[in-house]
Amino acid sequence: MIDIEIKVTAQVAAEHGLTPEEYARIQKTLGRDPNITELGIFSVMYSEHCSYKSSRVHLKRLPTRGTRVVQGPGENAGVVDIGDGLVAVFKIESHNHPSFVEPFQGAATGVGGILRDIFTMGARPIAVLDSLRFGPIAPGPSAGKATPEEIEHNRRIVDGVIRGIGFYGNCFGVPTVGGEVVFEPCYSNNPLVNALALGIAHKDELFFASAQGVGNPVIYVGAKTGRDGIHGASLLASAEFSEESQQKRPNVQVGDPFLEKLLLEACLEAMRTGAVVAIQDMGAAGLTSSSSEMASRGGMGIEIDLALVPQRETAMTPYEMMLSESQERMLLVAARGREREVFDVFHKWGLDAVEVGRVTNDGMLRVLNHGQVAAEIPAHALAEEGPRYERPIAAPAKVATPEAALVKFVPAGTDLTENFARLLASPTIASKNWITEQYDSMVRTNTRVGPGAGDAAVVRLKESKRALALSTDGNGRWGFLNPRLGAMHAVAEAARNVACTGARPVAATNCLNFGNPEKPEVMWQFTEAIDGISEACKALDAPITGGNVSFYNETLGKPIYPTPVLGVLGLMEDAECAVGSAFRNQGDAILLLDGGVEDAGLKPGAANDGALRARIEFSSSEFAKTIHGIVAGAPPAIDLAAERRLIDCLVALAEAKAIRSAHDVSDGGLAVALAECCFDGAGLSVSARVEAGARLGDEAAEAAMFGERGARAIVSVTPASLAGVSAIAAQYGVSIQRLGEVTRGVFSIEYMGASVIRGDVKMLRKTWAEALGKTLEGAS
Repeated sequence: MIDIEIKVTAQVAAEHGLTPEEYARIQKTLGRDPNITELGIFSVMYSEHCSYKSSRVHLKRLPTRGTRVVQGPGENAGVVDIGDGLVAVFKIESHNHPSFVEPFQGAATGVGGILRDIFTMGARPIAVLDSLRFGPIAPGPSAGKATPEEIEHNRRIVDGVIRGIGFYGNCFGVPTVGGEVVFEPCYSNNPLVNALALGIAHKDELFFASAQGVGNPVIYVGAKTGRDGIHGASLLASAEFSEESQQKRPNVQVGDPFLEKLLLEACLEAMRTGAVVAIQDMGAAGLTSSSSEMASRGGMGIEIDLALVPQRETAMTPYEMMLSESQERMLLVAARGREREVFDVFHKWGLDAVEVGRVTNDGMLRVLNHGQVAAEIPAHALAEEGPRYERPIAAPAKVATPEAALVKFVPAGTDLTENFARLLASPTIASKNWITEQYDSMVRTNTRVGPGAGDAAVVRLKESKRALALSTDGNGRWGFLNPRLGAMHAVAEAARNVACTGARPVAATNCLNFGNPEKPEVMWQFTEAIDGISEACKALDAPITGGNVSFYNETLGKPIYPTPVLGVLGLMEDAECAVGSAFRNQGDAILLLDGGVEDAGLKPGAANDGALRARIEFSSSEFAKTIHGIVAGAPPAIDLAAERRLIDCLVALAEAKAIRSAHDVSDGGLAVALAECCFDGAGLSVSARVEAGARLGDEAAEAAMFGERGARAIVSVTPASLAGVSAIAAQYGVSIQRLGEVTRGVFSIEYMGASVIRGDVKMLRKTWAEALGKTLEGAS
């Protein structure tokens, strides 16, 4: 408990994470010294997590406008017009730090928070995706220097996070339909838990968090306020991890998905009465952020009396109540005289609904406690006029990678089957069924393409023949080697995955996970990634509608890889045109579509020598990391025009119903992509016989099989469709190479006249399907 009479000093401010300059700014804003409650309020709103003080100046460079964008950054979630009077509401956010401190509740409340961001806009959530990063869970070359104790700890984090996501989504009743899971040493003790939610609303029934109407009542609804989550935003999510971080469990919120389900239904029903003027989720910073942001956006003031707030603990101080991040709570403004309509709805659903204040015209956030003023702060200054920093930016010193540190290709004709099997069993490549089977992906019966069935999740719209596709992608390793190029690849892969299902990318949301912004090299990584995302989103016509920045992802001074995660939304005109990734029919032709990447990635000089360049790019691959423990070189070159050609071609092929399957070439390269097409979720013994011929060039076999150059996809077609597919591809300037045909029994790849991979498809599938589950057995 923090006493309201504590004298505030610069030292007390520093203990709240405030710099001397920030404390002086507070004194200037108030014209006096703050009391302890006001200091706490400012500390959370000035935190990196809430104020974006290190990133706002750079985020302005992102493209945020488009023909379909109804609402871009600045509200609880982005909104995109999808036709028929409907809009898609979607956003991705991080819950990284809480998920390290308490994996189960951290991940669970991450899902709960992003769901509230969706339905506070008036949209019904229809899908959740997650993008996860963990440290190594098994020894080997890719585990770096991870100790057995560290590996075991990572396994426990994985287990807790997965159970937390499944618990909240399953109990709430929203399908978890997709996402990605990556394992790298840099995420030990600093997991990334990014959750994306998608909802649907009628365009004319959207709600916004903008308080209006002097005298309108401010109503608190949902769960009672407790002491959980206090200072979660300022002291947990806005600082590096240290040896004391595990002691911060009280800063992690506790979620109740059953109560949130009631809150969803009550909020949507209350909105339909017409009595709700504005509504805001009590997420990070709880009552503080919801009240000040609603007042600021509306150009109004808000006065609340904490004595009226429902509480589940006794003797809570104003400081604790304003900073509590208890879950499943909302603050709304109702039309004066229609309060009873709102109360009746929430009481019907068994939820607290209490008038705790009113809208004022003085622009102040005034907090009373039993009628006595506990805090009085200009709302706009608190919500929008916090510190903005142009942090020092400096590229890290370039360290030349000697040729000896790059992957050395094996001699031509070498059998690659053993290393191929090892790659299939690696945690990042292996089947994620152990994870996704813990999620309900079919609840609400909208899921057209679920986890593992396609390159992106596809959900149909019951009020339309259309469908939506969603994919989350990112490659932190590439971001580490080249932040700008890595970010561009993240956009391109997410868009490519959406297009493989037959949907056209129309918008994106991003979750930007980085280290300490006070370090110039981290800010350089961040600004490079922003420019990469901006360039790629413009080229692929996928504007950013919102997202999240997560800084301070460091433990004991060791930062994560710069990891921008992109969630791309695609629109499909006819849900019946959705395309999965698995081969289905024996005798179908297997084709490689190539958008035609130009030789534009590396600077002129020795690095452009064909053989050396292949080694430089290949040394950044999943194969190099998994088999050789090498993370070096540079990501593959990217040609955004080629990506756009491939995307347009894939959408046209799907609309013409000319292809049976489509799968992009990404992690693990061509060989892994082909194998994944064979590993159908139904366990069919479908395999492929492939002869990768001269069109792949004179690359070393390893580079040809496992290289990760973009703008490529594998499709299967009936022999009768070949001519039509070729005509469509030619129309879009996409080249086609016939690799082979779908067979049964044996997975075989020949390259340049030699057999390089050969194995029984059932055995390969068993290796791929069981590896992750076996590794994680007993993790809990």
